Amino acid sequence: MAKILLVDDERILLDTIKYNLSKAGHQVRAATDGEEALNAARQEPPDLIILDVMLPKMDGFEVCRVLRGEGVVTPILMLTARDEELDKLLGLELGADDYLTKPFSMRELLARVKALLRRVEMIQSGNEAAAKPLREGSLEVDATSHRALLRGEPLHLKPKEFDLLTFLMRHRGRAFSRDQLLEQVWGYEYAGDTTRTVDVHVRWLREKVETDPSRPELIETVRGVGYRFKG
Repeated sequence: MAKILLVDDERILLDTIKYNLSKAGHQVRAATDGEEALNAARQEPPDLIILDVMLPKMDGFEVCRVLRGEGVVTPILMLTARDEELDKLLGLELGADDYLTKPFSMRELLARVKALLRRVEMIQSGNEAAAKPLREGSLEVDATSHRALLRGEPLHLKPKEFDLLTFLMRHRGRAFSRDQLLEQVWGYEYAGDTTRTVDVHVRWLREKVETDPSRPELIETVRGVGYRFKG
């Protein structure tokens, strides 16, 4: 059973989601505005946060930004009423792990929740080999302490950037398609143009770890396949 913080100001939708999550065996705490959500997350850290974008007092983007700024790495699933690429990219850039556009089916929501929780379990139950720090030149990633260093200086990565970099470094030399990365890093398969999520995160990573992002030497593009970390 997972502890889930559900944040939405639409009472009917809030009650419907809460009912379905509870029926699936989860413990749900509800909040109806951004300030209440922040207080709830701080008082009793949840295993997952389902966060609507349009909220009173403080919108979901700001809530996400504040929590990530405080070092909270709890998975965040954002709900948005607008199917706009900029909204999705902004949420991801602020540190959200996933998003759903309203209206959506309860089946899809539960599948996303299951996938995000499964990813957390996989990370927490990692073996010793997986916990060993990863190094490439002046780049070092320690999954246990969730810390990344570049030339001895802290590298500030968003949660999903960290997960993607760790996965690629752990499987250096092996090429992965976008669909494979979505399944392995995000924990499920997207459909359609949402594979662009991988491209966006790779671009952000390159801007932080490559000497020249336009000519990447660490995270390589494999034409017709996807990406790989240099072997």
